[in-house]
Amino acid sequence: MSECLMLETEANGMIFRGRTAGLDNLSGEPVIFLHGFPETSIMWANLMAKLADEGYRCFAPDQRGYSPGARPEKVEGYAYRELASDVVAMADALGFQRFHMVGHDWGSAIGWIMLYLYPNRVHSWTAMSVPHMDAFRSAIADNPDQRKRSQYMILFMMPDEPEKVLTANNSKVLRDLWSAIPENQLEEYLTVFSQPMALTAALNWYRANPALLKQGDQAITFGSVSHPTLLIWGNQDLAVGRVAVEQTRQYMKGQFRLIELNAGHWLIQEEPERVHDEILRHLQSNRMP
Repeated sequence: MSECLMLETEANGMIFRGRTAGLDNLSGEPVIFLHGFPETSIMWANLMAKLADEGYRCFAPDQRGYSPGARPEKVEGYAYRELASDVVAMADALGFQRFHMVGHDWGSAIGWIMLYLYPNRVHSWTAMSVPHMDAFRSAIADNPDQRKRSQYMILFMMPDEPEKVLTANNSKVLRDLWSAIPENQLEEYLTVFSQPMALTAALNWYRANPALLKQGDQAITFGSVSHPTLLIWGNQDLAVGRVAVEQTRQYMKGQFRLIELNAGHWLIQEEPERVHDEILRHLQSNRMP
């Protein structure tokens, strides 16, 4: 099996830590992987190695706030346009003019935003856990079940308090979140979030982007999607309910496939083989010209 290698990439005036696999597959199609909260690029390592064996060129960054060299101090440094621009800047640095994209959790949110802001850069899209952002926002506003599931975001947007909650009692809340995570991944997460300002930086993704969830005149809408899209969702996900997932269909104007797993939020850790197979199938069905 191919090996995942560490790589530092300069983008937007910062240094991003990340992982690569198969970059020597010079004719291979590039794939960019975006992690969510509270994880790092290590979540993709096994999948990247397998895809590299299939000839793909894989890159997964530790995104803004998670990389020590890319950790702005101000909250506004984590606005969604900045986060999306990082993906494009790193793609440029690697010579990826057009690429497949896979995202989970916040990485999925940024992926949906990428389709809106930079549609010509993305060839195919795989979203994991988080549905289309317009559908998600609508469900939070109109569906009591989704509104209840999303209450934690209110806490995460507050100053200082979420850091106290997440790190209390030897980071019990974080460790509970990571209960399905393999030991080597857990060690990396604990190391990253023990770094100065790392947890605050990760939480600043929530604090900087309340407009993503607003309704009415202040709503940011991302509209229809024509890219070939795969959405993988676990029906035991505590944060994302069925309504938002089903409402995603109305925004899909191109090829769309929904895979429902009997799993929770941490799909790639709970159902690795199925997730790997479905993503490979999606990539192979949507070859670049």
